[in-house]
Amino acid sequence: MLDSQLVMYDEDHRRILAVIRKLVQSAHAKGIFVVDRNGQLMAEAGEMRGIDTTSLASLAAGNIAASGGLAKIIGEDEFPVHFHQGRRDSLHISTVGRRAILLVVFDERSSLGLVRLRVRKAQTELARIFEEIEKKSERAGGSAETPFAEITDEDIDNLFNS
Repeated sequence: MLDSQLVMYDEDHRRILAVIRKLVQSAHAKGIFVVDRNGQLMAEAGEMRGIDTTSLASLAAGNIAASGGLAKIIGEDEFPVHFHQGRRDSLHISTVGRRAILLVVFDERSSLGLVRLRVRKAQTELARIFEEIEKKSERAGGSAETPFAEITDEDIDNLFNS
């Protein structure tokens, strides 16, 4: 896990959405979810409706963390790709750089081979986007460019005492 905050602007979110929407189509996926390693949902695309995305994101991050512990026991850094096969739906979970997790839900309309092939390209694009976001966040640092830099303790007190 990384200690520094990642500030994602609307343009960054739109770029991530464009990549995962394209992945939904090319992999014939039911749903694609981008989750940070702390378990927060960052973006989603596809036809999945009515599922608990908060739990999905949290459990995906927990899955990566738990398997990371297993990997360390046997001398690996991590297991960057996970596959879970169900009766109707399957999950392909992979890490994207140091910051994110890409979760793909697919059914019989697709195959593991197709998903893996399409995910590789999307991972590369997403990793590049996250790298750029990280660099922007680092450059902004403590400057007024960050969204909360100008908020003072007095502003917070005034907000809650009004």
